[in-house]
Amino acid sequence: MERRGFIKKIGLGSALVGATGAMSLPAFSKEKGAAAPFKMDFAPHFGMFKNHAPGGLVDELKFMADQGFRSLEDNGMLKRSVADQELIGKTLHDLGMRMGVFVIDGGDNWKVSLTTGKQEFLDVFLKTCRESVEVAKRVGAKWMTVVPGYFERNLPMGVQTGNVIEALKRGAEIFEPHGLTMVLEPLSDNPDLFLRHADQTYMICKSVGSPSCKILYDIYHMQRNEGNLIATMEKTWSEIAYIQIGDNPGRKEPGTGEINYSNVFKYIHNKGFTGVMGMEHGNALPGKEGELALIEAYRKVDIV
Repeated sequence: MERRGFIKKIGLGSALVGATGAMSLPAFSKEKGAAAPFKMDFAPHFGMFKNHAPGGLVDELKFMADQGFRSLEDNGMLKRSVADQELIGKTLHDLGMRMGVFVIDGGDNWKVSLTTGKQEFLDVFLKTCRESVEVAKRVGAKWMTVVPGYFERNLPMGVQTGNVIEALKRGAEIFEPHGLTMVLEPLSDNPDLFLRHADQTYMICKSVGSPSCKILYDIYHMQRNEGNLIATMEKTWSEIAYIQIGDNPGRKEPGTGEINYSNVFKYIHNKGFTGVMGMEHGNALPGKEGELALIEAYRKVDIV
């Protein structure tokens, strides 16, 4: 799946700057004991805290847990070695953390798309679904991201939609016995992508008619594609199983762009959502200072 570069910079919040002007860990630092858990289940990804935890996967997970994060998401989990998957799964279990999404990535073929109805692309998708079941067992995952791919310009929209629905029904048959859920992600990366809107995704999920096919509502993408976030979530809420975060413009942590995340998170909390909320964005600032600013940004918008 395409993931965007991170280029925008912002000023640092004064709450993280000490008397000498140097950045320091907040009061919930590792030296003073683990932080209170975030009330919402925010899920960082590997690399987000690499400067504070340079020792690798386990070191990063321990740092996340110490800072109050209760989950992880890792888009590239499917491509990790079995040994790393097992290590991540064990560490999450030991830390009492949950596993968020990883991507059902069909390699180069995802751009060629399930919209075509071609057997060769369906076969790749179903093979990857079966592989994903085994990965999910190793890491304790319950949700996997699916992107149907690109438009097939030679086919009517209704035919493309029908092809996608039929492919997802086949995928759901694989996941249902294991209690796993594909979450379909409408994206804003470019206009060639087939799945772009929440109502379109809602219709497809309703048509598949399976608890193993739901919506991944990425707030960043939906702000770019359609806005009106709370009203749109309300209309499609019954099919939303997973949420991702990123401010716009820039795709960085909350508070760096135009989205009122305090209000959005209040709405999500009031709906009774207790699922994982993936932090699928970059750090606005580099180095340790940027990592601390990111943590503080989430403390500011976490529900009271």
